[in-house]
Amino acid sequence: MSNKTKRIVILNEVELKKTISRLTYEIIEKVKKLDNLLLVGIPTRGIKLTEVLEKELFSRTGLRVRKGTIDPTFYRDDQNRVGTRLIQAADIPTPIEKQEILLIDDVIYTGRTIRAAMNALYSWGRPQRVMLLVMVDRGHRELPIQPDFCGKKVPTSKVESISLRLNNVDNEEGVFLDRLLSGDIS
Repeated sequence: MSNKTKRIVILNEVELKKTISRLTYEIIEKVKKLDNLLLVGIPTRGIKLTEVLEKELFSRTGLRVRKGTIDPTFYRDDQNRVGTRLIQAADIPTPIEKQEILLIDDVIYTGRTIRAAMNALYSWGRPQRVMLLVMVDRGHRELPIQPDFCGKKVPTSKVESISLRLNNVDNEEGVFLDRLLSGDIS
């Protein structure tokens, strides 16, 4: 027996660009004072998505929205289950009191990463409001955490995975579902 995966395109490059554009307009509509907004990316693809959204917001409004990063690894309650990776230093460029924070991640699954990111964020202070943007909501929530902005909802099974791929990192662009297949390989 051997395992392999089947890759399914959820959003191609053109659809991803349209989704990012829509999310940008939703942010502009929902956040009344963009100069009070701080975009905070969660490693690893959330950071790259933050950079893309910051550029989009600038092109639509002419305003440079501040951005930062927060690594929730040490705040997770399930490190033994998910393992660890190289930790990235937090980069919060401003005091966060009275700021509107937009946490950005590529995929929301159980909600545990987002909970950990909020705990990490609150170690920096108490923001006015925290919102969440994800490119894909794949379901299977274990905590009552829902995105304020969502690119696409994609119901998945637990043996599937979703990946956001961006040209500046992966040399391809899109959102993909990988489905684990098992069977005899001759």
